[in-house]
Amino acid sequence: MTHRHAPSTADVSAARPDALLSTKLYVPRPRPQLLSRRRLIERLDECVESELTLVSAPAGFGKTTLLAEWSHRSGRAGV
Repeated sequence: MTHRHAPSTADVSAARPDALLSTKLYVPRPRPQLLSRRRLIERLDECVESELTLVSAPAGFGKTTLLAEWSHRSGRAGV
């Protein structure tokens, strides 16, 4: 029996060089069942004039979701 494995990121990138990059440049739409994190949105609003704002948390803690919601609410296309 032969087992097939999902292609690695390197395989996908070699097949289509812009595939991985495009996922990093796309701002996902907020989901309807989204639990809004108002306190964190307010903190991001306070940092708009800063040269650099770092959002740091382990994988799966909602960084992308938070930034997508903030981008959508603030009308910013992406930062």
